[in-house]
Amino acid sequence: MAAVQQAPAEVTEVDQLSRIRLELATLDQISDNEKSGFLKLVGRYIGGKSEGIQWEKIKPPTDEVVVPYDKLSSFSDDPARIKGLLDKLAVLKLNGGLGTTMGCTGPKSVIEVRNGLTFLDLIVKQIENLNHTYGSDVPLVLMNSFNTHDDTLKIVQRYNDSKLDVLTFNQSQYPRIVAEDLTPWPAKGKTDNAGWYPPGHGDVFPSLANSGKLDELIAKGKEYVFIANSDKLGATVDLKILNHLIENQNEYCMEVTPKTLADVKGGTLISYEDRVQLLEIAQVADEHVSEFKSITKFKIFNTNNMWVSLKAIKRLVEADALQMEIIPNPKEVDGVKVLQLETAAGAAIRFFDRAIGVNVPRSRFLPVKATSDLLLVQSDLYTVEDGAVVRSTARSSPENPTIELGSEFKKVGDFLKRFKAIPSIISLDSLKVIGNVWFGKEIVLKGKVVIEAKKEEKLEIPDEVTIENKHVTAGPTYSDL
Repeated sequence: MAAVQQAPAEVTEVDQLSRIRLELATLDQISDNEKSGFLKLVGRYIGGKSEGIQWEKIKPPTDEVVVPYDKLSSFSDDPARIKGLLDKLAVLKLNGGLGTTMGCTGPKSVIEVRNGLTFLDLIVKQIENLNHTYGSDVPLVLMNSFNTHDDTLKIVQRYNDSKLDVLTFNQSQYPRIVAEDLTPWPAKGKTDNAGWYPPGHGDVFPSLANSGKLDELIAKGKEYVFIANSDKLGATVDLKILNHLIENQNEYCMEVTPKTLADVKGGTLISYEDRVQLLEIAQVADEHVSEFKSITKFKIFNTNNMWVSLKAIKRLVEADALQMEIIPNPKEVDGVKVLQLETAAGAAIRFFDRAIGVNVPRSRFLPVKATSDLLLVQSDLYTVEDGAVVRSTARSSPENPTIELGSEFKKVGDFLKRFKAIPSIISLDSLKVIGNVWFGKEIVLKGKVVIEAKKEEKLEIPDEVTIENKHVTAGPTYSDL
């Protein structure tokens, strides 16, 4: 009798992980900690175990869970008391991003914001001012990526004469995965930078521990770390928040702010099974997306400014308890479809004890993601005081103007060339610029303004004009200025 031929067994999760482990062993560009962290992330992804959100269990957070800013604990403004608070703090800026979306090649934090000062310059000035005013010792910690590490080390040398203690460490470097077979791309020969990626800012917690900086900060008596993106100009040290956390022994605090129609996709805080949790749009079933985007039901969104207990980070990292939701990020690089597995630091909130949100003023959310944001902060709408970007009280509306610039303004260099000087926008509601437009100096924009250069034409806005509630083109309307 002929032997019965058996079908080949399906590749199991264990087999896949064993193969990936062997492939990782051939890569000497990353540490054992990085290999271990990557394997755990891939293992969770392959296992497909996700804790789905049951919509009916979602509850709006109470004022105890998301504390209104004006209800934070009061504290003495005695300088000695403030020094005591600040001496328990470290400031950590997420500095792994490149300025590629704004046409820059180096770290985004070295883009000039205003008066020749970069994001990093402003951050340093803020902390130097605090330390000088109160005699405190707040260190600045920068989490770089392999993309920004070398450039950042050169840049921070300019602060060597400063009394500010600047610490740096790198977040993990993980291999991109080839989508078709989940092979680490560098194991197939893609060993240049394109074969690797930094796995999102959720990696801040294990990387801080693996670098030794976590233990170093704790040994210096630091209790809390304030974490924010380096391009968030509103994310300055807030003594009211710090004092509240210390008094109430909150291990984690997420700053949230009232949602507007421009923020409907942003993550929000919810009460879920007696814990505070971040709800992201990716976790929401299609039938509930419109409800999630409602600014009446979900009234707040995550600014990604976080205050976290250092000892709690150490406890949870050592217990491997920070199992944040995995964010699969598919890309096509050099013609190859790859996958990046990432995590977000905000999703860690549910693992910390006595975690809260604080509903902060909108002024603490001032990101610069595009040149349209740069126009805002370079205008007369803001000034710089001790490194902090402060909004002008001359503007009556609590909302900032909405600004939409065409592709000609996307790169910082092109943006700067097209303005002799940034226009006055104190009384501007909205601005839309289309096409090849160039601005003179001492221009005032008011109300709703559209400036449109017709195809293949150049439109120059002359010096010293005021444009109010107009659609300006190269045609007859232009002569009305």
